[in-house]
Amino acid sequence: MELNELVQLIVQRLEKSKAELKNFFLNSNKEVGVRYCYLDDLLPDSIAREIYNRFPTKEKMRFMSSFREKKYTSKKFDDFDPLLRDITFAIQDQKVIRVVEEITDIVHQKPDPSLYAGGLSLMEKGNYLNPHIDNSHELTRTLYRTLNLLYYVNPDWKLDSGGNLELWDKSVKKQVTIISKFNRLVIMETNPWSWHSVSPVTADQNRICVSNYYFSPTSPIGEEYFNVTSFSARPEQKLRRIYSYLDKHLRNFVRIIIPRGLGKVDVYQNKNQK
Repeated sequence: MELNELVQLIVQRLEKSKAELKNFFLNSNKEVGVRYCYLDDLLPDSIAREIYNRFPTKEKMRFMSSFREKKYTSKKFDDFDPLLRDITFAIQDQKVIRVVEEITDIVHQKPDPSLYAGGLSLMEKGNYLNPHIDNSHELTRTLYRTLNLLYYVNPDWKLDSGGNLELWDKSVKKQVTIISKFNRLVIMETNPWSWHSVSPVTADQNRICVSNYYFSPTSPIGEEYFNVTSFSARPEQKLRRIYSYLDKHLRNFVRIIIPRGLGKVDVYQNKNQK
């Protein structure tokens, strides 16, 4: 399966459901204030299962472990099966972006070939991602993050498997759950109040996701703003909420003083590009 074939399949599937997805997205913010939609059966079942079968094991990925999250991530595509790189960058193809713009009414969107905060992720039993809002920009701070596209390839996933996407209201008290269902693509907007999380995985299975972000030179709220990835906690985690609040302000302060932050910037570098 070549990259162009994947792009064609994704575009055809999105086009087929474009009107339904647009209506879903534009009218989805009544519960928590975050617009989103999702499409099942994005790719033929056999291709989705191949992506799952070729996914790297956790031993080949980077383990992120803190009070904020526990998950495995990687964007070292040159070390993995080419299909994993192809499905990731197929979702970033201009043809796919154009259809997504028509679905969301968000224009001037651009891909992120560096995969800043994107790439592959794996969660095993007990892993989680606490409520957070994403970094507002890409690495250069010239483009605003506008959309988060999440493609799940974990077979036989159910609500009680845990590891499901949760969208929250501004106070992080009320939420909507979207099951991380096999072969499902979720499209959600990102802005200063698009709080979201992944519930703790309870199944003895791996939750597997291909993540992409779109960016735009235009602010999604019509005015300039900046924030680092900022965490809160679940409503019952009151002490962790206090800690997260302090952590958020400290990390924002550091990024004002040191724009690139203190840690190593993890971006994709294609070894085949000159």
